Amino acid sequence: MTETTTVATGPATAPHRRAAVRFRRSDLPAWIAGTVLLVAVVVALAAPLLAPYEPAAADIRSRLTPPFWMDGGGWDHPLGTDSIGRDLLSRVLYGLRSSLFIGFAAVVIGGLIGVTAAIVSGYYEGRALSFLFGRLADVQQAIPFVVLALGVSAAIGASYRNLILILGVGSWVYYYRLVRSDVLPLREEPFILAQRTIGSSTPRILGRHVLPNVMPSILVTVTLFVSTTIMYAAALSFLGLGVQPPAAELGLMVSEGRGYIETAWWLSVMPGIALAIVVLAMNTLGDWLRDRFDPTRRSADRA
Repeated sequence: MTETTTVATGPATAPHRRAAVRFRRSDLPAWIAGTVLLVAVVVALAAPLLAPYEPAAADIRSRLTPPFWMDGGGWDHPLGTDSIGRDLLSRVLYGLRSSLFIGFAAVVIGGLIGVTAAIVSGYYEGRALSFLFGRLADVQQAIPFVVLALGVSAAIGASYRNLILILGVGSWVYYYRLVRSDVLPLREEPFILAQRTIGSSTPRILGRHVLPNVMPSILVTVTLFVSTTIMYAAALSFLGLGVQPPAAELGLMVSEGRGYIETAWWLSVMPGIALAIVVLAMNTLGDWLRDRFDPTRRSADRA
């Protein structure tokens, strides 16, 4: 009896151990991405403490100083200086702060508008309010987002605040489409019908039962769209329709250094590397969250 138990237990535990190892390995990129993002956020918040100089402080005598590992560089300016002698490390830190704030602020604005419209429109499918939201979304999606952002930015003026509003209000339709598709089947679920039967109010149903069930989609969409928003902000700033000088923003810094790319490549490369790392980490984390919240993928993994 004892031998039979031993033989049966041995093979049964091996697959579980292998599955656990496989699970940890599959999560490794997400852990790395999450750590990178956490470090980026901490560094951005602590930019006033970490930056060795004020981001707009210029010293024309040290203009175009190379990074410390190149001839002529030094630890006074570890990443070098720009065309008017501003410390590049300080500007990258503040630029990272600006880019992350723009990305998160715009996503909050767009998410609040889009998710609210999606839940209301999906729950009241077939009514006038749902029809109105749907037509507004159709009209906006008929215009490419970049073209719309460029046109509105040129019309109302380029500024830090306007950039956040343009990206936030202009992105509501993406949350609306994705979340609404999850709300529609929920309307006929037994637990929703039961709440209607017992007389629960509509706000209670939407807030206590519908919203929690679409939260995974919201979380994945927000995570993926933060990186997209940061890229849009960088593109608009690069074209001169976003953050304006002398403020530090990664896309603006890439634009300011493009005229010196052959003689002072670090002016564009350093902020470009910071931008690429943040966007790649955000996309990696978003892909991992999407895989974890997708029931079809979870079933395939268990199989």
